[in-house]
Amino acid sequence: MNAQHNALELNQAIRKAQSAPLFDPRFASLEKSTFSQSASAASGLTYYDLETGAKLLFPVLTPLRNSIPRVSGKGGIQAAWRAITAINNTGLRVGVSGGNRGGVAAIQTKDYIATYKGIGIETSVDFEAQYAGQNFDDIRALAAQAGLEALMIGEEALILGGNTSLALGVTNTPTLAASNSGGALATGTLSVIVVALTLDALINSTVASPSGVQASIVRTNADLSSDTFGGGAAQKSANATIAVTGPAGSVTASVAATRGAFGYAWYWGAVGSETLGAITTINSISIVANATGTQTAALLPNADNSSNALVFDGLLTQALQPGSGAIVNVQPTGAAGVGTPLTADGAGGVVEIEAILKANWDLYRLSPDEVWVSSQEANNISKKILAGGANSAQRFIFDAQQDAIGGGVMVTTYKNKYSLAGAKSIDVKIHPNMPPGTMLFLTRKLPYPLANVGNVVQIRTRQDYYQIEWPLRARRYEYGVYADQALQHFFPPSMSVITNIGNG
Repeated sequence: MNAQHNALELNQAIRKAQSAPLFDPRFASLEKSTFSQSASAASGLTYYDLETGAKLLFPVLTPLRNSIPRVSGKGGIQAAWRAITAINNTGLRVGVSGGNRGGVAAIQTKDYIATYKGIGIETSVDFEAQYAGQNFDDIRALAAQAGLEALMIGEEALILGGNTSLALGVTNTPTLAASNSGGALATGTLSVIVVALTLDALINSTVASPSGVQASIVRTNADLSSDTFGGGAAQKSANATIAVTGPAGSVTASVAATRGAFGYAWYWGAVGSETLGAITTINSISIVANATGTQTAALLPNADNSSNALVFDGLLTQALQPGSGAIVNVQPTGAAGVGTPLTADGAGGVVEIEAILKANWDLYRLSPDEVWVSSQEANNISKKILAGGANSAQRFIFDAQQDAIGGGVMVTTYKNKYSLAGAKSIDVKIHPNMPPGTMLFLTRKLPYPLANVGNVVQIRTRQDYYQIEWPLRARRYEYGVYADQALQHFFPPSMSVITNIGNG
């Protein structure tokens, strides 16, 4: 038998063995591979393909903070300034008789102040977190960066709607109307309580547990001190009751709008057990079912916690202050749960916006530069202008490539016809913290000659952003990011606000 013959027989034997696998239980373990791919990325002898560096997937949207100039203060506890707000405000006639002097004009002045407030936030990194993050990311640098970005996000909300001085007081008692249809309320007596909310409270309140509405807040700080401050909720209203006929009963509730409120928390149920069921940005609601929240109105204190002594007044608060001179229009209550939406004027404009622009010119000879809105109002303004009616004059330019046309139209500017220089375009901008139902008009430059106002609005700092790495007191690196500042608006009448706008 030669070598070639032996090789042929060996090959045939291998094929025969492969076609007839062993079934002897002693060889059962040999039927599987010694190693196989794990079903989990975190187990087995499997490489973990993790990219170096954490992805920072959160928005840091601070448009007002980014655009408002920051200037250095000179010490003290507040920024103060005086302004001449009117000359010859009595309407003295300027005609004179021969050889005689004219009358004496009256000058109107006003004093303004903006109190400095500290803002800050803290982060920390355990030693073990630092060890574990080696060769992945610089955890300490991330903590410092996150602290600064978190402070800027919080500062943006304060610039828009911080409230240290405008107390909302006691919320008005709601007015109720019942129907035996349109809902799923059972027969019985329904009690309703409502709480007016500032912007801070609206942002931080939810119907779902465990948040609810925050009234008085006690915060434990990094140094184990504590601060107590208002969470933005007004004092709750007295309860209103009404008889309901079920099983398909419904109730509509409305309340007189509160100046400075951007939302309303509604509690309903049996007397004494009213439960949070909805938070609205208009002053009414349609109640069609039992409340789904867990917070009861009984848990809220009988006190006004709408203001926060630790922060400064934002733009909205400064505009809404009684006597500010700012133009403030509150939309009528309208149908409960629906409210009063913006109105197309039939000529490519919006009635409510036209009223604000005309009033700015008539009262102050001003033409706003921008209007800040929520996504809801941005959408509604676009719809009102596009559906302006048969008398509206509109021009569209389509730029299509390869026979493709993109859908969707967004109004980014609004034409203001009330301006000394002729028609002027106002920028329509979406703000991440602007509540639905509210619009803020700003004038960035006063047209008055020699006004001696460089920045109509500015942030005046006693100390701009600074970071502290605190001495070790545990196996933990601790960082604080702080600033000390005041928000100055030199001419509040140049702001205008529309609130309580219904969606539609």
